[in-house]
Amino acid sequence: MARRLKGARLHWRNRDAEGKESTWEIRDESSRISTGTSSRQEAELLLSEYLSQKHRPAGPVGPHEMSISQCLTIYADEHATYVVDPPRIGYAIDALDRFWADQPTSIIAGNTCRKYANSRVTRFGKPASNGTIRRELSVLQAALNYCHGEGYLTSVPKVTLPPKPPARERWLTRQEAAWLLRGARNLRVDGRHLADFILHALYTGSRKVTILAMYINTPSLVGGHVDTVQGILYRKPRGKSETAKWQRPARIPPRYLAHLRRQAKRGRKYVVQDYRGNRVGEIKHSWSRARNLAMELARAKGIEFDLSDVTPHTLKHTAITWALQKGVSIWETAGYFSTSPETINRVYGHHSPDFLKGAIDALNRSK
Repeated sequence: MARRLKGARLHWRNRDAEGKESTWEIRDESSRISTGTSSRQEAELLLSEYLSQKHRPAGPVGPHEMSISQCLTIYADEHATYVVDPPRIGYAIDALDRFWADQPTSIIAGNTCRKYANSRVTRFGKPASNGTIRRELSVLQAALNYCHGEGYLTSVPKVTLPPKPPARERWLTRQEAAWLLRGARNLRVDGRHLADFILHALYTGSRKVTILAMYINTPSLVGGHVDTVQGILYRKPRGKSETAKWQRPARIPPRYLAHLRRQAKRGRKYVVQDYRGNRVGEIKHSWSRARNLAMELARAKGIEFDLSDVTPHTLKHTAITWALQKGVSIWETAGYFSTSPETINRVYGHHSPDFLKGAIDALNRSK
């Protein structure tokens, strides 16, 4: 009777007698692959990666032959690390994989996409918003398109997205922005780095992930940088290809450039760094505290406003809105803030003094 195969598994290789370090290895039939680690947790991750690669289709297969989990894994391994915000893609993939798992990609249709939407809840147990669901299902469609383009899938199932939510138009008045900065500067521990984040966002309109990876005078493969000598902002890491999320270079406004030059003279390495000189990876908690403190400080002076709906991305909306209100053209605004003219016109165009000027002038003519 033929010996039953055990499949890929971890095996502890004890090499104490040889005077060498003992490690975990992956055994799969006659193959023995060292993981190079004595940590069970690390070895399990490597085994998971090995199995993922082992069961990956070698050539084009039909949608019924590739699982959605395999499709998402291929996309994550081969492409997702090169996008503007890899963690955001990772969160979406985790949510998608919990629902779809090993079901074949052929099951994707309007009714199953709606089932996903109805079942999707946040970590607080509340129904996810249409914007969140739409973003996650867009990742699924991108993964399918990638697998088809790379020759893994013979055809691409169509993902049905929920209706697109209306564009958020929340932006800060100059008074609100000033109080938000004051709230950040009054924080005990992380106020300085949050104030630096807010200033950079208001002057450049960059996205959060771009700002937190921004170096000073040091080109990098992992983040953009500000060149305080030439006065140029490089949003994109060196060597990174262009994506749908534009990351174009731009001139730095003189007033803000002077601030950055002072930081460079003090030896600052990052635009946003903590008091130890380390790069700041997240501002979620300090942002919430600064927002609440700003409202408290203003209220003490008899000024009332609500910042509860203000997010870091609101600063990008604010920077673009202020530029248009000052009369900067839509085309120049799009170029400076690295956002497409179509998006500027659709989301912010009504803030421009010249919005629908041609139609108004035509209606105002006597003949």
